[in-house]
Amino acid sequence: MNSIDIKEFKKWVNSLSTKYKQSQIKAAIKVNSEMLSFYFELGKEISYTSFKAEYGSKFYDNLSKELIKNLPNVTGLSPVNIRYMERFYLLYKDKIQIFPQLVEELFSIPWGHHRYIIDKCKNVDEALFFVNEVHKNNWSRDVLLNFLDTNLYKREGKAITNFNNQLPEEDSDLAQQIIKDPYNFDFLSIREQYDEKELKDALIDNIQKFMLELGNGFAFVGKEKRLLVGQTELYTDLLFYNIKIHAYVVIEVKNRKFKPEDVGQLGAYVASVNHLLKGDKDNDTIGLLICKNKDEVVVKYSLENYNIPVGVSSFELEKFIPEDFKGSLPTIEELENELKD
Repeated sequence: MNSIDIKEFKKWVNSLSTKYKQSQIKAAIKVNSEMLSFYFELGKEISYTSFKAEYGSKFYDNLSKELIKNLPNVTGLSPVNIRYMERFYLLYKDKIQIFPQLVEELFSIPWGHHRYIIDKCKNVDEALFFVNEVHKNNWSRDVLLNFLDTNLYKREGKAITNFNNQLPEEDSDLAQQIIKDPYNFDFLSIREQYDEKELKDALIDNIQKFMLELGNGFAFVGKEKRLLVGQTELYTDLLFYNIKIHAYVVIEVKNRKFKPEDVGQLGAYVASVNHLLKGDKDNDTIGLLICKNKDEVVVKYSLENYNIPVGVSSFELEKFIPEDFKGSLPTIEELENELKD
């Protein structure tokens, strides 16, 4: 590269630095938004500049050095971060041209979240789904990473339900979106040959992680909630209230394949909660059956003419503790004897 080219390159870098300094004037009001706006513009400049071809593999290193020289008090100008800025622009540029209103939401979440999304998402629609979830639910990076790793994009709203037929139109879509399929239970510490009681107990023992998997808006009401119906006592597996749909949610967990009669059992609990717990300002209670597996055709037929709102999902559980794990742990007596010795 000749001296004229180097001069032009430095002139270009100076113009980028000036843009950043101008954005700092507004930074006191909207620090994150202004920073992301600059990152997006820098990404745009990088994607179109001819200097990339001239510098080749050294382009990002040279750009980083010159920017740091011009902006010595600014962090985030490493070669790696600059590459992310370019990917940031390329990922969203087409969508923003069509939907300019996306800018406000896109620039409202932290840059560290964006880097996770850029790394993990396969397309812009998936990326925007997670941007929206972070914006709406104020997820931390750890929560975001958890849902990126458990494929939330393909699971949310995918359960088989009869909500369209049994709930008012304005409520059915929202109710559908709070239900996933499948649910990921890999946060449980449980042996491989677990029974249904162990599964339910493990969910209660890990109630915070279970609620995180259920999604934002769920409040835990109780396990085996007693419902006195006539002269009969009924006990729900798990009872929640969802503040998004303003309704109770009865959850039954089955460690086996779905059976049509499960719908009737769950429906009885849902109807009972409507009569005994539902308040005047609450919407109709919904039921959710989470089973080990299901035949989707059987589920659809079972729900087709059922007049209580019910959804059916499956769960995934692939991480287990060894069957003899408990037996390998020392007893209290053995520990006490060790201390005495």
